[in-house]
Amino acid sequence: MWFDPASPGKEPRMLTGETMSARPAKKIQETRKGMRLIDRFRPEVAETTRDIQPYEPVSSLPRMTERPEMEHFKLDWNESTIPPSPHVRKAVLAYLDGPVGLNIYPQLFSTDLRLKLQTHVGYPADHILVTNGSDDALDLICKTYLNPGDRVLSPYPTYTHFLLFAKSRGAVIDKLHFNDPFAADMEELIAQVTDQTKIVYVVNPNNPTGQLFTNEEIEKLAQSAPHAVILVDEAYAEFAGVSAVDLVGGYENIIVTRSFSKAYGLAGLRVGYLVTQPYTSRQLGRLYNPKSVNQLAQVAAGAVLEDMDYYRRYIDEVGESKELLARWCEHNGLDFRNTPANFVMIRVERVKDVVEALAEAGVYVRDRSSFPQLEGCFRLNVGTVEQTSRIIRRFERVLVNLGMMESKHD
Repeated sequence: MWFDPASPGKEPRMLTGETMSARPAKKIQETRKGMRLIDRFRPEVAETTRDIQPYEPVSSLPRMTERPEMEHFKLDWNESTIPPSPHVRKAVLAYLDGPVGLNIYPQLFSTDLRLKLQTHVGYPADHILVTNGSDDALDLICKTYLNPGDRVLSPYPTYTHFLLFAKSRGAVIDKLHFNDPFAADMEELIAQVTDQTKIVYVVNPNNPTGQLFTNEEIEKLAQSAPHAVILVDEAYAEFAGVSAVDLVGGYENIIVTRSFSKAYGLAGLRVGYLVTQPYTSRQLGRLYNPKSVNQLAQVAAGAVLEDMDYYRRYIDEVGESKELLARWCEHNGLDFRNTPANFVMIRVERVKDVVEALAEAGVYVRDRSSFPQLEGCFRLNVGTVEQTSRIIRRFERVLVNLGMMESKHD
């Protein structure tokens, strides 16, 4: 129920939903010149979000749950293909059985996890902010630094959810298309930086193309644009073995974001962090929510850091799997693009037919053919060698059934 504002000398009148729907939506004309008509009964969104299209990820989970009898390979979101270390499960269960329940807010500022991250990243805790996934870190950076009209420069294609965060602040996105979408060109990137550039966004290695800038190139970028935030998104750095975290100590304008969702298998708990100099961290702290990371995520991430051998073995297997898949593609004449991350790109004819047929076979990959320069391409992340061997067999059957490959068993 709603109340109609009282006219002079009259009592307020209660309105039911039926009464409301029967009333025409009354428009009120603002008297100031240039103001728009506003809807009295429908709040308007902010101007900075009015033209934004929502981020619409495609999830394969419904198709997986519809067929529980099938073995599924979810390779469309670059997640880990194995569960977290048993050490993680043990730590989470121990917390649940402990004296502090889930009715209590999580530890503020993720203090225990930050202390463990000190050794992992090589900087004191005042260089680190733990966030609700690295997405939360990206959003926090945009909220802290971007004014309407500021410019954000990024190689493209890239991780589009960050671009949405930037647009929500009214920023202008300058997309840089390299001549070769799979090759990093720092000279070209630096050449596009202007006095109005507020953030340079670099996913390193890039999703979906795998471009990888060296630390020397990132440092050159930071030196050439001291007025801009050099935002290095390192969601896949564990696989690449390269990290701009080493540069943080020398540059206040470098912010590195990291994730526990990819190599470390905690995508379902949403925990990430950023590393930057204390001055920059304090600026981000103006809008940082110290209770945004749930307690189970904090406990699980801390346990990850205590069992790194488990994850190093998995990362090594991912590298072997990419080589196995590369040899198979080369043998069958498929255009294969390896990356330093945990995913690869394959270009095929009839890409939509192939992606759909793979899904029917229980192998879920991501069609990237709508991006400029990636026509015919789909992306898939890889896991263990055993998993990749089974995936290859299904991929082979799909291509045979589509008439794109001759059967090897005729």
